[in-house]
Amino acid sequence: MLTTTPTPHPENTAPPSKVSAPQDVIETRLWLDEHDWLYSLLHSEDNVSPTFRFPDLISACVSLVFTHQDASTRIFQFLGSELVLRPPQTPRRRESMWREQFQLLLDLQLSPANRHPNPKFQLDQLTTTCVALCKTWDASGAIILRQARRNMAARAHHWREAYPR
Repeated sequence: MLTTTPTPHPENTAPPSKVSAPQDVIETRLWLDEHDWLYSLLHSEDNVSPTFRFPDLISACVSLVFTHQDASTRIFQFLGSELVLRPPQTPRRRESMWREQFQLLLDLQLSPANRHPNPKFQLDQLTTTCVALCKTWDASGAIILRQARRNMAARAHHWREAYPR
């Protein structure tokens, strides 16, 4: 399911800084264990100035996994050895991520590694795997908060390039 926020009306003549831009977030689902872990990070005393929300935290996890050259291998290894052993009806929570990180997962979902004769994994499984891998790398979540800051700065940089003064 692809969900985005509405785009501004074309007849709006306010300068870009005055127009409320679309949030550019995509809906995903996250398995309950990983959601609960991110929820604890969301409310952690380390998550301050700014306080990052779920789209930032999930996107940071995806970004961190994709910093590795073998991201695809790591993801499918976890999916095939860990996530596949969980009950398929495991509860999921609806959350969002930024479009840039969604595109990384969508490209992976459409890749040959996710086609016949291999099992087909869905977006929620790919998203959950990225969060789970980050949790195994650093249960404190410090690396996720650092990456969330980098992602935020990159989005601000892209925004300035798209709408120069």
